[in-house]
Amino acid sequence: MFEFLAKIFGSANERFLNNCQPHIEAINNFEKQIEKLSDEELKGQTPKLKQKLDNGATLDDIMHEAFATVREASKRTLGMRHYNVQMIGGIALHNGHIAEMKTGEGKTLVATSPLYLNALEGKGAHLITVNDYLASRDAKWMGHIYNFLGLSVGTIVGDQPSSVRQKAYGADITYGTNNEFGFDYLRDNMKNRLSDMVQRDLHYCIIDEVDSVLIDEARTPLIISGKADRSTEMYFEVNNIIPYLKRDEDYLVDEEHRSTTLTDAGVEKIEKKLGIDNLYDPKHIEMVHHVSKALQAHTLYKKDDQYIVHDGEVIIVDEFTGRPMPGRRWSDGLHQAVEAKEGVPIQEENQTLATVTFQNFFRMYDKLSGMTGTAETEAAEFHEIYDLETVVIPTNRPIARKDYDDVVYKSYREKFNAIVDQIVECHERGQPVLVGTTSVEKSEAISQVLKKKRIDHEVLNAKQHEREAHIVAQAGRLGAVTIATNMAGRGTDILLGGNPEFLAEEVAGEQTVPIGTPEHERHEHYTDEYNEAYEKFAKQCKEEKQKVMEAGGLYVMATERHESRRIDNQLRGRSGRQGDPGASKFFLSLEDDLLRLFGADRVARIMDTLKMPEGEPIEHKMVTRSIENAQKKVEARNFDIRKNLLEYDDVLDKQRKSVYDLRKFVLRGEDDEGHSLRYMALDLFEDVCLATIETYASREVRMEDWDLEGLESALEQVFDIEFDLAGARGRDAIEIQVWNTAYAHFEKKEGELEALAEKINERREQQLEELEAAKAQAEAEAQADEDGEVAAEVNDWDIPEELHERVSGRELFEEQIRNQYLMAIDRYWKEHLQAMDQLRDGIGMRGYAQKDPKQEYKKEGYNLFLDMMMNVKRRVVEFISKMEIDTPASLQPRPEPQVPKRIEFNRGGGPAEASVEEEETFERELPKIGRNDPCHCGSGRKYKRCCMRKDNKASA
Repeated sequence: MFEFLAKIFGSANERFLNNCQPHIEAINNFEKQIEKLSDEELKGQTPKLKQKLDNGATLDDIMHEAFATVREASKRTLGMRHYNVQMIGGIALHNGHIAEMKTGEGKTLVATSPLYLNALEGKGAHLITVNDYLASRDAKWMGHIYNFLGLSVGTIVGDQPSSVRQKAYGADITYGTNNEFGFDYLRDNMKNRLSDMVQRDLHYCIIDEVDSVLIDEARTPLIISGKADRSTEMYFEVNNIIPYLKRDEDYLVDEEHRSTTLTDAGVEKIEKKLGIDNLYDPKHIEMVHHVSKALQAHTLYKKDDQYIVHDGEVIIVDEFTGRPMPGRRWSDGLHQAVEAKEGVPIQEENQTLATVTFQNFFRMYDKLSGMTGTAETEAAEFHEIYDLETVVIPTNRPIARKDYDDVVYKSYREKFNAIVDQIVECHERGQPVLVGTTSVEKSEAISQVLKKKRIDHEVLNAKQHEREAHIVAQAGRLGAVTIATNMAGRGTDILLGGNPEFLAEEVAGEQTVPIGTPEHERHEHYTDEYNEAYEKFAKQCKEEKQKVMEAGGLYVMATERHESRRIDNQLRGRSGRQGDPGASKFFLSLEDDLLRLFGADRVARIMDTLKMPEGEPIEHKMVTRSIENAQKKVEARNFDIRKNLLEYDDVLDKQRKSVYDLRKFVLRGEDDEGHSLRYMALDLFEDVCLATIETYASREVRMEDWDLEGLESALEQVFDIEFDLAGARGRDAIEIQVWNTAYAHFEKKEGELEALAEKINERREQQLEELEAAKAQAEAEAQADEDGEVAAEVNDWDIPEELHERVSGRELFEEQIRNQYLMAIDRYWKEHLQAMDQLRDGIGMRGYAQKDPKQEYKKEGYNLFLDMMMNVKRRVVEFISKMEIDTPASLQPRPEPQVPKRIEFNRGGGPAEASVEEEETFERELPKIGRNDPCHCGSGRKYKRCCMRKDNKASA
């Protein structure tokens, strides 16, 4: 049915491409006008477009002119003109879609036009990349365009101080990695001052390699953790037991679901080794957890596959990109179990302080878009989870790459030999080869064989990631052999014949060019050595390219299929750039993880039926389809895992946003309705008051059953006030009595601070007047001094700034509330995260009681959240109620006060000593009218801001 409708109306993708044609024509028409402008006139386009927005135009209204402006700026600064298909990609990104563009189609340049357009609003535009190298490279490279047009560019990479990050986020366009942006969001919501926060509101975002960020990494949440007070000895104790256990006898391993289970025999063996009677006794529950993690570490996590050991530290390897991820750690004790297995120092277990998933972080942007070479296979997930439509952008030139069917061998050894033979064959005819492996271990195994055969090659994996750009850039040279783990998101084009710029930089070093330098002037900033090397290598690469094309272009061969078709397509896409010739082929064996777990039986039966000899592979479209079906099963399972994670995190996400919003209100000093911290604190008093009364005198319980003594005791504990509720008639009477007393107590505390602040400020003003008079007198005397030495010292002296500051009691009071509020939020939120983790770990058991675990998680999680918020409120109320306000020593009476005739000066220029006249102490009487009432003098101002101080002095 849907296919029939698509034939009549066209697919959604075709309709989008057709709708883009009028836009492309309009952009091309503007280009003819804009290319006639001088450089200064072209730079003036930015303020002109901003003015149009200020006058009411929308971004869509100015899109054609803005895109044409960027295209012209790119031609003048980089010597690169956006193709029409690149403009279509830019339109998709501006509309909040995902643009699928094949490798080599220039996605880096595509992003410039929508970034420029959306940055004109002044709210910031972000481009997310997958590593620091790409973020720095792209910001510097494309920064020539933005700076030429008058926009600022910032870069967020690891280990930057907050001041640098704040400036980078404040730029018009900001480049950075997904991890850094996510962690900055969490860190900002742990700051104690608004001025320390680095991020602005999340406005517009383009994610490069969007499938890698929003799909591959979505299963791993970002976590900021602090050290938990737990011993690490038990990890070593349990680790020493695991080698005595036998697989399938003492424990079972489910590789498909990545889990392990102890058998009865295994439990008995562990109990004997540990000298305990019952492993599953509640007092040994922590030991059960350690055994489970140790089993997973030994059976499911392999060195040089999921992790590497470097400088005595276990470093996780990203399963999708093959890159090491220093600083990232597996949670729940797994990382410590792996450290014990490898015999390296165990770092202390951590406790979660803040966490967020990539799904929920990026969904906070007002407008989100992305680009990648492979998104269509995950289009349904992008739509369901992120409400993002995927648009396939046509290539600038037709793809000429030949994709061979998969070949399947019986054993890994046969496959390995076939791969090596194919590499040797290609190398002999000069055809460059890119070998994609799934682990460090396999890439190094192939490397060892090639070394024995004396074939020069490069290895790119988690151990050589620092040189990845240079290795990838030269993978297309004549006869080159490159072995790489997972080529996802490498970000560097493979040019047939080689990249002359990288080769010249290896000889003359990296060249720096001032941002915004036009293309035709850039060579003037290069060294002579670089220019000479570039001319030499450009000629050499051009000659090599012709030979490589004659040899068939880049040959991509993969050592096995990945769980996701998308990762395989990324590897394939490295060949056939911009219409270049090329080929791709996947070499598989029945021992590969994917086939062994999901599809080997059917293929094995076929091979046995055909009685295929050793070393002879099966190669047929049916086999390829069978493998793709196995991949679809795994993709569907992984989608369910990510969706399940998100459904649980959505519960926590609502709570997280509520807590972070509350934190911002407290830091800002007012909520969204403009209520000050004082009013927010009064709300806390009321909430805590009602909650405490509800506990002991609930409306749902008969009056005779109320525990008024318990209520009085609880209220005294919270409010630090003695209550007598024996004579209270009914719940309403109790509420009124308690609330009035608590309110009066609150006002008394504020009044005490107000009085103290008034004293301090009066003393400051008095000191300031005396010091200024003394300084004036000293200056007059100094002018009469013949040598002028004292005059110079007087001029160097400044009166301390704190004497000029006036602090009201309200400010002091709110500062105390703010500090306690933040401390309480941070403390109880941390405990709440731990409680939610524990709830989630055990909630699955509710299924046995015919209850939906997710609904139960939502229900109980909500109750836990209410308890947490009440704990925060109660902590703040208790502090305010019990705070003691002491008069500073500087305000205590001094014996025999004197007024100095002059001030003595040190050689350093500051006052050496000064005594001031001391006022008599006084007791503050309550005003006749309320402090916040209109003043009785008729000025219209509040009493406390007008005559209250004068009245207090008069009554003293």
